[in-house]
Amino acid sequence: MVTAAPPLPLTRGVPRPRTVRHLGPNWYAVVMGTAVVGTAGAGLPLPVPGLRTVCTAVWALSLLLLVALLAARALHWRHHADQARAHLLDPAMVPFYGCPAMALLAVGGGAMTVGADLIGTSAAVALDAVLFTAGTAVGLAAAVTVPYLMVVRPRAAVGEASPVWLLPLVAPMVSAALGPLLVPHVPPGQARATLLLACVAMFGVSLFATLLVLPMVFARLLTGGPLPPALAPTLFLVLGPLGQSTTAAGAFADVAPGVVAEPYATGFGVFAVLYGVPVIGFALLWCALAAAYVVRARRRGMGFAMTWWAFTFPVGTCVTGAEALSRHTGLAVFDGLAVVLYAVLVAAWGTAAAHTVRGLVSGVLLAGPRPAPGGPR
Repeated sequence: MVTAAPPLPLTRGVPRPRTVRHLGPNWYAVVMGTAVVGTAGAGLPLPVPGLRTVCTAVWALSLLLLVALLAARALHWRHHADQARAHLLDPAMVPFYGCPAMALLAVGGGAMTVGADLIGTSAAVALDAVLFTAGTAVGLAAAVTVPYLMVVRPRAAVGEASPVWLLPLVAPMVSAALGPLLVPHVPPGQARATLLLACVAMFGVSLFATLLVLPMVFARLLTGGPLPPALAPTLFLVLGPLGQSTTAAGAFADVAPGVVAEPYATGFGVFAVLYGVPVIGFALLWCALAAAYVVRARRRGMGFAMTWWAFTFPVGTCVTGAEALSRHTGLAVFDGLAVVLYAVLVAAWGTAAAHTVRGLVSGVLLAGPRPAPGGPR
């Protein structure tokens, strides 16, 4: 998910970059999109032979990608601090600082969901505890710092509102959805209840912040004209808070019995359905709108850019949201919805991954912005 990457097909003569100077925080979307393929697939209601093994392998790939990207970003900050600081001052790039937290959280949650099959339960709990703690701290910091920087630094106009503004605000919702996986592994009593209610608090942080920003995004679409073609896929980012909040509500209901007293434990189960069903309904409406918009952009020449990774993680959250509703309603319609959305997710991940590998091999995805035709060389 990047705003300046040139589209593919790649042109000849583009130099292969020798550094990570232009490696931005948007690259963590690759980790997020890969991890969710594994975790969402593990929760599907269909007993497909070998599916869990494939999901575990995909999660392991996301872990390797996270380690590699953390190392590359460390080199970026060490050797290209000027460019890193420029990203923090760029209103188009700074929202992507919500992605590192979500990448840490997605891989940590995957460790509990499928990674335990590979590394064992004890190691999975330890890994998730570390990544959840780090991801939550980074996510809450981004949820405060990024809006602050966009206020006090040279700022974008309201007419430039973009779905990427949601990225730092969604990170606490990812913590809310994945934190309940750790609840059974902390001491019973105060510790478990505190962790669960902390996740509920982060649910509120993200939900109300999203409700402030989303109207600006929709108003910009209605009054500001079409987004640039390369940004058309970012409309799918709106699915992130919708699907993730539905997933979180279901996760609260899964672990609440025995952790909080009645009637609150039962209340969480009621909330999972009464909140999740209308939200997933709106998510499907937005998905149809975004898909139509992307088809229009594609017909007008939209080529590949890193924004195509917006087709993965947000759709994956809708898969896990549908799975949560299936557990708490018992309705087959949500089973079918989860399967259909997962098929879309896998197709989107395969397409984005193939183009990303191609762009890395050619060097165009790590190259700096190219000068406009006729501009200075």
